[in-house]
Amino acid sequence: MTMPFALYMAAWVAACLAAAYLIARHRQRLELCHARYWRFLLQDWKVLSFSIAAACLTVIAPYSDDYTWDYVDAPVMSVLAFVTGPWAVGTLYRALRRRASWINAYIALCVWLFSASWFYDLYIVLRDGSYSPYWLPNLFLSSILYICAGLFWSLEWRPEQGVLFQFTQPHWPERDADRNLGKIFWFALPLMIIAATVILPFLL
Repeated sequence: MTMPFALYMAAWVAACLAAAYLIARHRQRLELCHARYWRFLLQDWKVLSFSIAAACLTVIAPYSDDYTWDYVDAPVMSVLAFVTGPWAVGTLYRALRRRASWINAYIALCVWLFSASWFYDLYIVLRDGSYSPYWLPNLFLSSILYICAGLFWSLEWRPEQGVLFQFTQPHWPERDADRNLGKIFWFALPLMIIAATVILPFLL
């Protein structure tokens, strides 16, 4: 590994260790650590859509033209996006609106980067003994997928408000108060198209 990559890796490892320390110290202030977040996330339509997406990505991974994509990083990154994406995207939005602390925002940013990039970087270093030549494209493209995942699984329909992202609401996070998957679908479709646009070029 060259010195620039060694320094970059040392920097993000330090950032992750700092985030882990803050999680341990402030876990009561993190929605990610509360049961209500898991009730919000582990709803049947979210689990089903995640299972289909993750299975498809895992099956096609070895057949893409990217040799770094395999049966390990594809499913692990899918799980990380599902588990953390809605929280990280929601937290960063709320931080911009001054409804979440800078500590939560820092943790969310580290969780995002670890899920979309740094886990992949570490895995390729351990697997191949060198930093992935695709680390920068992966950082950009996987972040697009991560944002889409966070937005997709944050969609909610409310009779009095219509379709919205639940993290914009004071009660976030909680289970859907009502459900209309037909209406949600038309807002989810652009996010699915963006994700497919990112993935398909690697299969053609």
